[in-house]
Amino acid sequence: MTVSRRHLPFRRLLLCLLPLALAGCGLQPMYAGGASGVTAQVLQSISVSPIPGRAGYLMQGALNDRLGIAGSQGAGPQTGTRYRLDVILDDNLEALGVLSNDTVGRERRSLRARYRLVDLAEGMVLLDATAGSDAGIDVVSSEYATIAAEQTALENLTRDVADRIVTRLALVINRPADASR
Repeated sequence: MTVSRRHLPFRRLLLCLLPLALAGCGLQPMYAGGASGVTAQVLQSISVSPIPGRAGYLMQGALNDRLGIAGSQGAGPQTGTRYRLDVILDDNLEALGVLSNDTVGRERRSLRARYRLVDLAEGMVLLDATAGSDAGIDVVSSEYATIAAEQTALENLTRDVADRIVTRLALVINRPADASR
C-alpha cells in the first residue's frame, strides 16, 4: 500500500502533534533525573530486611543492587533509611515429567515473594504484595549438570522477582498523594 503525496503533510502534522498530546496526558518518566532524581533517591532510602536461606541471600543482593544501595549485603540498615522492605520467600522445586523408566525428565522451579514496604517514621505498611516467577529445568543424566541448572534457575528467578518488586515499589513511590487514598 502506497501513501499518496497529498497525505504526507497530514501525516507530518500528526507526528508533530503527537508529543504534545502525550505531554498533556500526564505521563511522566519514572526515573527522571537519573540517580539524583526523586524516585532513585527514595528507592535508595529503602532498607531490605535480612532474608534467610540461599534464595534469601541472592534475593537480598538483587534487591539491593536494583535499589542502588552500596554494599549490597550490608548487615544493618544504612543511614538515611526511610522505609523497610520485608520479604518472605517460597522457593519450590517440583518434578513435572516422569519418564517411562520412573525417572524425572523435567522440573519446575518457582520462586514466590511476599513483600511489605513499611514507613519507619509512621510504622505504617504502604504496600503488601506478592511477586513470583517460574523456570523449567531439563533433568539430564549428569547429576552435576542438573544441580547447576537448578542453581542457575534460582539465580535467574531471584533477579526476575527483584525486578518485579522494585518496579512495583517505584510505582507506589510515584503515585500521586491523592490517588493513594
